[in-house]
Amino acid sequence: MVAVHYLLLSVACSVLVSVLLKLARGRGIDVSQAITWNYLSASLLCVWLLQPAPIAFSTLGAHGGVLLALGVLLPTIFLALAASVRVAGIVRSDIAQRMSLLGSLAAAFLWFGEPLNGGKLFGLALGLVAVPCIVLRSDSSRSGVGIARWVLPLLVLLGFAAIDVLLKLVASAGIPFASSLQFSFGLAFVLMLALQLYRHQRRQTRIGLRQLCAGLLLGAVNFGNIVFYIRAHQSLPDQPATVFATMNIGVVLLGTLVGWGLFGERLNRINQLGVVLAVAAILVITAARY
Repeated sequence: MVAVHYLLLSVACSVLVSVLLKLARGRGIDVSQAITWNYLSASLLCVWLLQPAPIAFSTLGAHGGVLLALGVLLPTIFLALAASVRVAGIVRSDIAQRMSLLGSLAAAFLWFGEPLNGGKLFGLALGLVAVPCIVLRSDSSRSGVGIARWVLPLLVLLGFAAIDVLLKLVASAGIPFASSLQFSFGLAFVLMLALQLYRHQRRQTRIGLRQLCAGLLLGAVNFGNIVFYIRAHQSLPDQPATVFATMNIGVVLLGTLVGWGLFGERLNRINQLGVVLAVAAILVITAARY
């Protein structure tokens, strides 16, 4: 039962991140600033809860570049996720984030030597069909907004797949997960803070308490997603497939319900088919990998 609670909390936190991003602009929150303070909050929580060992960066050699890339990519993709939620909606953005497993699975075949089998190929095929079904909108056009409604979710998918690959590279280098996470959060915060100071100096934004509070909340929820997911795996050490499938399918289904029920995001029949195919792809890939 404890593992179920952790999984439900992780799913809820993942979807809540998208909800907060969706609500931010309407509440006068500068999303870029909120994402900056999010990394401060996540970094402090990482130190407190995970107690990472310090990293001697000079000893990492070539692996240091992987950590640097991760620190740059994290805020970049978070900004892309915020834009996707705003333009394409929670449903498409959350499903695109979860379907990033297609990219990480392809990378596992090409670079990490993961064996290929019929089940994985079938799951990939289902996922590749699901993605265009999900991002397709009946109101899409060749205008900037119309193009962004399908380009941004694809960027989210590719970006989170790239993050997953970088995390695998970090793990293969023997760098503890908590330490790599702390370093990446810290670097992301420094980079985003430099951006906000530049924007403030150019009078493009004003750094204020409202943005700080929103960002700290966003960071707490974002980090909660990570911690509860880790705790679920620790509670079910012999059932990684259960945790993986439940997490991904849970986010797809809850994100769909929240986007449709609370924000009135419309799903045509092709989109609905895409949701079903996405769930099926996750199930097939999970069964074939574990």
